[in-house]
Amino acid sequence: MTTARNLLMVVLDSAPGGAVSPGDLSLALAGAELVDLLDAGAVALRAERVVPGAFPPPGDDLLTQAFASLRREEPYEAVGDWLWRRGDGLAEEYLAALEEEGTLTGRRRRGPRFAAPQPVLQDSPDRRRAAELWSSADPILVGLTEEMGLHDAPAAEPGRLEALDDSVTLVLAAVGDALLELAGVRQRRAVEQAAFDNVWRGSD
Repeated sequence: MTTARNLLMVVLDSAPGGAVSPGDLSLALAGAELVDLLDAGAVALRAERVVPGAFPPPGDDLLTQAFASLRREEPYEAVGDWLWRRGDGLAEEYLAALEEEGTLTGRRRRGPRFAAPQPVLQDSPDRRRAAELWSSADPILVGLTEEMGLHDAPAAEPGRLEALDDSVTLVLAAVGDALLELAGVRQRRAVEQAAFDNVWRGSD
């Protein structure tokens, strides 16, 4: 199972009530896909740009779509730019895939968060595998969830995060930067909305 699917199942099990927004989750899922593409040799990072390889990764439709979406013209795409482009609506795609498989039930179609009613993961080998990786403090899952602000992961063994490949570390850092940028966008919109509301009330 892919890192993105593991991450989604961990989030659904560990962050009830929509504690993670779809936008944050989408960026993290795009990062998880890039980690798997790197691991499969389907991409490489060169000067923080995503260079596609010749062959797609085997076995997962969404990861194959991720590979197909790569820009193939030099100077290629910066990691952060790819996260934003690939991450657009990606949480919904993964949730829909789980729902189509019958792995996820009880999900409403629209709304600001993917919960309410809370999606329910059915018991499955994939869910148990994701839970095992989470309980063993898999360093990539820990890194991605911490970037999203979920800090209840089991403590990683000393040095496991530091031992990650430099390219993977770069992807995790890029996910963190993208999430900070998204938080800034939300804050600016909230300030602008508050200012508009104040002007509107003042005109009454």
